[in-house]
Amino acid sequence: MTTFLPAYDTENPACLAALPAIVEMHERHRMPATFFIVAQILTGQEAEFRALLDRPLFEIACHSQTHGLLARHSRSSSPPVPEERLPEEVIGSKRRLEDVFGRVVTGFRPPWGYGDGLKHAPRVLELLHDGGYRYVSSVLWGPNDTMPALIQPPFNYQTQGYPGLWEIPGMGWHENILKRAAVLFHNVMAPTEPFPGAIPAGAFNTPEDEFALNRIFLDRAVAGNNPHATLIWHPWSLGGFDPAMRMIELTFAYVREQQMPCATFGEFVSFFTTKGTNKDTKNTKKAIPK
Repeated sequence: MTTFLPAYDTENPACLAALPAIVEMHERHRMPATFFIVAQILTGQEAEFRALLDRPLFEIACHSQTHGLLARHSRSSSPPVPEERLPEEVIGSKRRLEDVFGRVVTGFRPPWGYGDGLKHAPRVLELLHDGGYRYVSSVLWGPNDTMPALIQPPFNYQTQGYPGLWEIPGMGWHENILKRAAVLFHNVMAPTEPFPGAIPAGAFNTPEDEFALNRIFLDRAVAGNNPHATLIWHPWSLGGFDPAMRMIELTFAYVREQQMPCATFGEFVSFFTTKGTNKDTKNTKKAIPK
């Protein structure tokens, strides 16, 4: 059974305005979530973020210190942050989040993400290991940094020397991309459709449009017996497009209707690494409560 892992890239101050509606939807559906937070956005708003996100349902994870690129990305003209800043981006940000929320942070999502994860970024992998991270979610694009990100199981970075560091790939589209100008949408689109419905006809017009695309990826993950399903969401974009969070409500109701187990990234990694592997996840899926 495929486990649903809701998550949010909480990356700029505009996210704070959208979080109350998101949190309310999670509480209503008793739905866990992982919030990948850029540490610098907490400055001056620590109490507000704690009041919203310091809840048993939620996991606090890291999205870097400043949201600067940690390694070159083919879709960005911006250079990566200087190498001397990488420890602060990877480890300093973790410590900042731990100080604010008073809990251990074990997960990291690099800004933007990559089609091949962090296999091309040995220094970042080294810092993740040194910082005590258990998992990273950096595969957020498809081949050659196109959209959508393909559906694929977790893997570890054993070949790179870090067998205890697990990659939990995202899948589908960065939802904010599908709410932007058509030129951007077509610039990142894969040249061939990986499966029917994976590439929509155009940008979203309604929350129902967005849910319909979510459902295609969720159904595909389940049909392929992928261990997990997770979509790439951003509070600032969700709030601007759908302040009532209708898409989230439709998605959560569908997940519950399909009786999919739900977990934070951290919970999933704990079950995945103790009860199964990326080749045998049968016991893992049974262990995660619905």
